Amino acid sequence: MLHGAAITTVEGIGSSKTRIHPVQERIAKAHGSQCGFCTPGMVMSMYALLRNKPQPTMDDITQALAGNLCRCTGYRPIVDGCRTFCPEGNCCQANGGANCCLNGEENTNESEHEKPRLFDRETFLPLDPTQELIFPPELILMAEASNLQTLTFHGERMTWVSPTSLEELVQLKMKHPRAPLVMGNTNIGPDIKFKGVLHPLIISPIRVKELFDVSEGPDGVWVGAGSSLSELHSLLEKMVTQLPEEKTELFRAMIQQLGNLGSQQIRNVASLGGNIVSAYPNSDLNPVLAAGNCKVRVISSEGRREVPLNQEFFVGFGKTVLKPEDVALSVFIPFSRKGEFVRALRQAPRKEVSFATVTTGMRVYFSEGSRVVQEVSLYFGGMGPTTVSATRTCKAIMGRPWDEDTLNKAYDVLLEELALPPSAPGGKVEFRRALTLSLLFKFNLDVLQKLKEMNVIKDEIPEKLQPLPKDIQPSLQEFQDVPKDQDDQDPVGRPMMHRSAISHATGEAVYCDDIPKTDGELFLVLVTSSRAHAKITGLDTSEALKLPGVVDVITANDIPGKKARPMFGYEQELFAEDEVFCVGQTVCAVLADTKTHAKRGAAAVKITYEDLPDPIFTIEDAIEKSSYYEPQRVIAKGDVTEAFKNVNRVYEGQIRMGGQEHFYMETQSMLVVPVGEEKEFKVYISTQWPTLIQEAVAETLDIQSNRVTCHVKRLGGAFGGKVIVTSVLASITSVAAWKTNRAVRCVLERGEDMLITGGRHPVLGKYKVGFMNDGRIMAVDYHYYANGGCFVDESVLISEKILLHLDNAYNIPNLRGHSAACRTNIPSNTAFRGFGVPQGLLVVENMVNDVAMALGRPADQVREINMYKGPSVTHYKVEFSPDNLQRCWEQCKLRSDYGARRKAVDQFNQQNRWKKRGISIIPIKYGIAFAESFLNQAGALVHIYKDGSVLVTHGGTELGQGVHTKMQQVASRELHVPTSKIFISETSTATVPNTCPSAASFGTDANGMAVKDACEILYRRLEPIRLKDPKGSWESWVREAHLQKISLSATGFFRGKDLYFDWDKMEGKPYSYYTFGVCCSEVELDCLTGDYRTLKTDMVMDIGRSINPSVDIGQIEGAFTQGLGLYTLEELQYSPTGMLYSRGPSQYKIPAVCDMPLQFSVYLLPDSYNPHAIYSSKGIGEPTLFLGSSVFFAIKDAVAAARSDSGLSGPFYLDTPATPEKACLACASPFTKKVEMRMFHSV
Repeated sequence: MLHGAAITTVEGIGSSKTRIHPVQERIAKAHGSQCGFCTPGMVMSMYALLRNKPQPTMDDITQALAGNLCRCTGYRPIVDGCRTFCPEGNCCQANGGANCCLNGEENTNESEHEKPRLFDRETFLPLDPTQELIFPPELILMAEASNLQTLTFHGERMTWVSPTSLEELVQLKMKHPRAPLVMGNTNIGPDIKFKGVLHPLIISPIRVKELFDVSEGPDGVWVGAGSSLSELHSLLEKMVTQLPEEKTELFRAMIQQLGNLGSQQIRNVASLGGNIVSAYPNSDLNPVLAAGNCKVRVISSEGRREVPLNQEFFVGFGKTVLKPEDVALSVFIPFSRKGEFVRALRQAPRKEVSFATVTTGMRVYFSEGSRVVQEVSLYFGGMGPTTVSATRTCKAIMGRPWDEDTLNKAYDVLLEELALPPSAPGGKVEFRRALTLSLLFKFNLDVLQKLKEMNVIKDEIPEKLQPLPKDIQPSLQEFQDVPKDQDDQDPVGRPMMHRSAISHATGEAVYCDDIPKTDGELFLVLVTSSRAHAKITGLDTSEALKLPGVVDVITANDIPGKKARPMFGYEQELFAEDEVFCVGQTVCAVLADTKTHAKRGAAAVKITYEDLPDPIFTIEDAIEKSSYYEPQRVIAKGDVTEAFKNVNRVYEGQIRMGGQEHFYMETQSMLVVPVGEEKEFKVYISTQWPTLIQEAVAETLDIQSNRVTCHVKRLGGAFGGKVIVTSVLASITSVAAWKTNRAVRCVLERGEDMLITGGRHPVLGKYKVGFMNDGRIMAVDYHYYANGGCFVDESVLISEKILLHLDNAYNIPNLRGHSAACRTNIPSNTAFRGFGVPQGLLVVENMVNDVAMALGRPADQVREINMYKGPSVTHYKVEFSPDNLQRCWEQCKLRSDYGARRKAVDQFNQQNRWKKRGISIIPIKYGIAFAESFLNQAGALVHIYKDGSVLVTHGGTELGQGVHTKMQQVASRELHVPTSKIFISETSTATVPNTCPSAASFGTDANGMAVKDACEILYRRLEPIRLKDPKGSWESWVREAHLQKISLSATGFFRGKDLYFDWDKMEGKPYSYYTFGVCCSEVELDCLTGDYRTLKTDMVMDIGRSINPSVDIGQIEGAFTQGLGLYTLEELQYSPTGMLYSRGPSQYKIPAVCDMPLQFSVYLLPDSYNPHAIYSSKGIGEPTLFLGSSVFFAIKDAVAAARSDSGLSGPFYLDTPATPEKACLACASPFTKKVEMRMFHSV
């Protein structure tokens, strides 16, 4: 498919060695890169847009970036960097100004101009389209040549043929009817990669010109079946501008669907014909094509024929009436007629780049001046194995006036006609059935609006449903400037670009799998269990070993040292020997010369099992069977039992919280290289804790730790997921390297990673709360249950941290909390950003929300009345000042204009029946540091070379959180040299031993102090020389020190605070200090489908004196967005036998550009100081993740307004994630109630 194409990569458009491209520069300098793994993709999407449209609109930019995912940034800085290419992006607010010409405000405040900004757009290179790469002339000549020849490419197991003429294509299809036709490879490719489908022959007709012909006739347009969806979109848009509006109803409906179908990258290659003949049951195009009376022209050796696209066209899952030898040649799309209305509607788990849950094409035709229906077509996707026609419903509407009576009957018929059994594939049965009614109702509102506009009806019609807002607004990032007397060379407190941002943007940054392949290197693929709980009765590797390229199969018998990793009083086997405890547990591993061969070998390993009874999958199962990891924990304050006797009201509630996949952009990756002598190994790995990897490999191989050197250059994201499970994978890979004495690489594919590695713990939180009528909460009794999975991992520590944050921001006099980690038969869950706090605090805030709803009082008032005030003591007897928490609360209410917006939301809800808005304001108090005291230490090694350059190494690993950048700033301040002289190469156990994990938002606190210590030692050593030659240069001082035999190398060490917690006494000092914050979010919810948009988010964070505001604000926004995903979007789905279904981005949706708040402002609390951390800063990596729950509570607020319209009030259950399904069903609209009643009566 790439034959004759010119390929431009991110390295090709610019480089740090020559010149960087403006796109690369702007994304880097706007701080749009953190871990950097996604940055090349962002750069190239934007580059492709600018090549086609050098002055894009914001809509163009969001479309271009819709197909890219980022797990670090929250997208705001990426969008801001790209916005600088927009003509409208030149306004005063696009660069962080508070007042804006767009708001009709003139900035008269002089001090406003002096506020510091994250970047200065005036310094950017201009975009000059004349300087771009040209398309190679030789390829143009080749494309224009008339003597085209058939191309044939032979692979190991597959042949790829590209014919040049329609006649040749027909002949090929006649000879090989089962050979698929591939245009964009968006369907066949994933089948080959993920399902292991083998096609010995593939035919690629991309050079057959007839497949791309477009011809317009009197009744419509014929579009070549090979046309890409982007080409189709452009064609239809052009025709809409050229034809009368009444002729383009179908065209406009298709444009609407095409905008939602996949991403720009997919639409650029996916073909119209391919989309039709794939016949996916939830296809977005097929229902609207069928409703619009389109047809397909087909050619085969028997000639040409035309086949109508209707109910008969789709005969089964992925099957049509077309014969295997048929080729779809073109598609006829008719013009619409006067009085004809066509609409395409859909609902999907995410607003963009997501397969639809239910999709529909609807058409109705009226004769002139009449509301009596002459023709009607209703087609649905997602309601069965094929695109289905609601024929009976159409009959119920035909010949009747389009009015409330007709439609009410139609809803009942439709509900009966499109019935789904409770066990229907894809689940969500109640939701899908409700959507069919909701989408028909939306069509009804649209048709009534049109009839009214045409003066056919005079009745008062219901509200006109506008789409949810989608325009991204400029946002504010406000932070305190450095003191006026600070040295210009001192970078601390300034928004310095991530030290590797340019490398990220140019593709030069080296990740683990970028390390070049060494001679004789092998690739390792894991063989995992397909049963949740079973005895292994047989392991047959014979077939695998016969396959080409397969070198060996590694089993538990090959391990020379420890066969299991000790974990908090339990053990985790590296390889399952006798029994498996979850689907995805490693049984053995296949080694081969390539990844492809290793995968084939793994597929050929045969494991036989004997299932064991009653596997445990859910928290409820574990509670019933008392399946827990010990110890379980309890914490208490006051007398809860007595307090319940003296309150006005008692309420009992609960909330379930789903798990979350880390979805780091770089999957688990490692390379283990035997040095070749004295049992020495080098491990290149993507991990947060190099020392743990070193220990694990040494113990597994039964060698000393000094023979294992662990190297970490950078990670493409981690979020807690590259600690425990990475040590297990590294141990397995090291055994393979030990046995073969060859370098072994292991890089998990996304599906493997999601299956094997676990994620955030799902939690069930139950509470009983006693409160007064004025909103004061007097007593709460909590019970937390976390699903730990099949091995203990860090589950007990997580359940402990949940209890330590039981109070959040509230001074509740009587508290009791119980927590238990459940032992189940799913893959072990592990550490994840926040380490239990996002789960624990959601239960706390839901409890406060329920109290407010039970009292009918505003939730913010209940929060405020219970908040810590004045000198305070936590439930574990630690004194602290909540002054900055109060300041954050007041500032957030002020900055967000909370009072006025609350009134505006209530007014909006009174005026709108089917759309509601919600607003919430949520606080957090988050403890920083490790409660396990030994983990708070850190080391550093600093060398000064004779030329004055400085090499810094420390124990922290660069995950994207900017720790290396901050260490550079620390060294620069302490040594009084510019950051350009300071280099950080990697983290290695050979330079800094016995390190602690980069986790718990403590990396900068600990390593910063160690680097500071080393630099202070060196600067003191240079003091005699500086005093002797005060006007000398840094370089001269260093040279002189060398001549005087003064050591220019120093180790630094930070002991850390002696933190502890005594669970028997229920007291201690588990944290060094607290990070405070408050977040206000507002959403707009479509009650008919459950879709929502976050309109505005304002966050005020107390992070002391920021060392690097650009890095810290990036961490704040990124964590918030990850929290938004956790609470509203990301849903893990398992089969009844414990198999994870959601194993990739098509099934598991993390936030994309379309999910970021339309206005996203962050304010760092000014004049805040923290004596407990370096330079008065605070840890910030984790706390704001919980504040993503402000969106969840805003959705819940909007749902409450919808329920009020249905006559429902008081507390109600809404579990997380608050997906469109849960939000829609919770709204209790007449349509969901109709479905509920029908399902109840059918049981």
